[in-house]
Amino acid sequence: VAPSIFFGGVPASDRLFVETMCRMLHLGNYRNIGLEGLTLFFNYNPMINDHLGRALAEIRLMTRHLGDFELEPALLVCEITEQAADDHVLASLVREMRRDGIRIAIDDFGTGHSTEARIKLLAPDIVKIDGAWFGALCRHAAAERFFRPLVGMLQERGAKVLVEGIENAQHLRVALEGGADLLQGFHLARPALAGTIFKEEPLSVDALLDAGNKVVPLHQQR
Repeated sequence: VAPSIFFGGVPASDRLFVETMCRMLHLGNYRNIGLEGLTLFFNYNPMINDHLGRALAEIRLMTRHLGDFELEPALLVCEITEQAADDHVLASLVREMRRDGIRIAIDDFGTGHSTEARIKLLAPDIVKIDGAWFGALCRHAAAERFFRPLVGMLQERGAKVLVEGIENAQHLRVALEGGADLLQGFHLARPALAGTIFKEEPLSVDALLDAGNKVVPLHQQR
């Protein structure tokens, strides 16, 4: 089931429980990846839990149990999703997580409420560029020229820039020439289940940028 369908069908009275349960399952799966020291991103939807006291209690409960999951706070990055939120609640929540050593990311920058105003409010460690927005930008001939100043502005504010939605060589080229720090997308790797054996060898940038290579090996044996 697609996440949008699943979460869209959760009754309002159950959303906080389901959101918390999914987050804890996600943290619990960390040990099943099989590689140490990987950064683990998790989402926080400010619309689901907008009561300051409950939100802080939830984060404190999660932090207390990180040892059970063999996780250190420094390995975690909390993605603040693009929904509207009370600025006071959001700022207090971010301060609490930073006090524990958890880093902050703003998700889907360029859409919804993930705007420059939210950058100023939260001073994130990482800004994730929305994949759909980035894909539309890459259709312009001068995409690199337009993208580079945005990346520079975010980096000057102390954030690393992660580009989502890298689906082809053109997307990768624009992101690299724009100065992006981190990359994510199907052109680089597909999602995999926890417990999958990951290839740890670095990817070849030259091969990934070779958009003209259309040769596909065929199996001769029927």
